Amino acid sequence: MAEETSKNQAGEAAKPAASKDENTAAKAKAAKKEKPPAIENKPFAEFVEQHYLPAVQKAIADEGISDLELSFVKQKLPVKGMEQLDECWQVVGSFAKGKRQFNVYFPDEDIKGKKAFSCNEGKQPSTLESFLIDERKINLDILIWGLTQRLNGQKWLGRN
Repeated sequence: MAEETSKNQAGEAAKPAASKDENTAAKAKAAKKEKPPAIENKPFAEFVEQHYLPAVQKAIADEGISDLELSFVKQKLPVKGMEQLDECWQVVGSFAKGKRQFNVYFPDEDIKGKKAFSCNEGKQPSTLESFLIDERKINLDILIWGLTQRLNGQKWLGRN
């Protein structure tokens, strides 16, 4: 009987060692399969400059606009009656030889925070609109989609 007990103890001691190896291998596998962080989780300015601006440029070019000029600036809102507000980050775009201009505003310096939009045809904008307020999850594709939909609603893109 003494032999049986020692066999059981030896058998039990061998099992945890095997499961430790399995755990280590499983952890190593999980570490290899981890996805890189989403681009939307990058710092705000880095996301806008490296991802959003090039994607906007491409999306507008795909709609047949070849002279789009984009900039990313921190300035006061150019909307009548809003000049007294603090500066905020804006994506400023213009095309059609500067006759069509639009701004996407990020007052919270966060793509998931508040956003606004204004557009004009060579004049100072008079209306500030909320932008993508109903979206639960904001990512690059949704930001591009929202802007192109808004510009298309203005009948500035394609052949309307």
